[in-house]
Amino acid sequence: MMAGFDQSARQGGAPTLDPIVLQGRDEQVRIEFPLALAPMAGVSDRPFRQLCHAQGAGLVFNEMVSSKPELRDTRKSKLRRIHPDDPEPRAVQLLGNDPADLAAAARQAHADGAQIIDINLGCPAKKVCRKAAGSALMAEPDTVARLLEATVAAVPCPVTLKIRTGPEESQRNAPQIAAIAEQAGIAMLSIHGRTRTQKYNGMAEYDTIRRVVEERGIPVLANGDIDSIDSARRVLETTGAAGLMVGRAAFGRPWLFAQLRAALEGQPVPEDPAPIDVMSFVRAQFENIYSHYGNLMGVRIARKHWGWYSSQLPFEEGMRKQFNRLETIESQRRWLDRREADVQTG
Repeated sequence: MMAGFDQSARQGGAPTLDPIVLQGRDEQVRIEFPLALAPMAGVSDRPFRQLCHAQGAGLVFNEMVSSKPELRDTRKSKLRRIHPDDPEPRAVQLLGNDPADLAAAARQAHADGAQIIDINLGCPAKKVCRKAAGSALMAEPDTVARLLEATVAAVPCPVTLKIRTGPEESQRNAPQIAAIAEQAGIAMLSIHGRTRTQKYNGMAEYDTIRRVVEERGIPVLANGDIDSIDSARRVLETTGAAGLMVGRAAFGRPWLFAQLRAALEGQPVPEDPAPIDVMSFVRAQFENIYSHYGNLMGVRIARKHWGWYSSQLPFEEGMRKQFNRLETIESQRRWLDRREADVQTG
């Protein structure tokens, strides 16, 4: 039913990725190239997903959406909902700790056009974990089982799960959670190689991911510190995972997906873009941000992404900060026009 990491890579060949077919209760989804953009609150919005998909990501997850009924129809939640014309396969991540709420939110997401429902057990943020959600739930295997079973039963499409290696270093229980997930009917796992308490500190470890890959019959995406071709190959070789998930390394670097995909397909790897080409990425994404969010939110969100992009550009710190003082879409556009002209003239 599925294919993944090419075992020949362990015998000296270059790692390659094969398509994955995910099976839900009544629906199948095919991921042609299992290189995924991680679901990240405040980052993997529709404009960024579209850009990363265009650059080669074979699967892009939306920002996590709360399953709480009182939050489901807020402006923020509506902006995070999937669109029928989003890149396929359309994947929605849900956050919650109540089986009935998760099931209802999954049905709503599927009705909106989601082809994959993902459940968040990976977020380490305090505001999430203190509500007994996200990666905090990994310390409650019985609760996890109820949540997964309810969600799988609620929708015909595949349900996937994002986890960490465990709640803390002394309790790396990802193998236990993975067994529960497979038993509940979860179609695929994504595993970040850190515990909840590690957050994003230290180095990711991949031995736990490898153990899950060896023990389970469902595909696994490896996540954590994949920021270059060398690291992508190393993670695949170490874990034997069926695919990769990239998160923070893509901030201000959506072209990373094009580079990783080319390398893993045995094609010539594009060079890092020149400054004028980085500006082209900026302009394309920012116009989509303005269209999606409007003036007030669009200006704020563009500032955040400019902070990441600007580190790739030959501007002094003071000039980079000027952008954050601009308060309208038109003033941001005019400022970017000038910076684009600066880059062109050297």
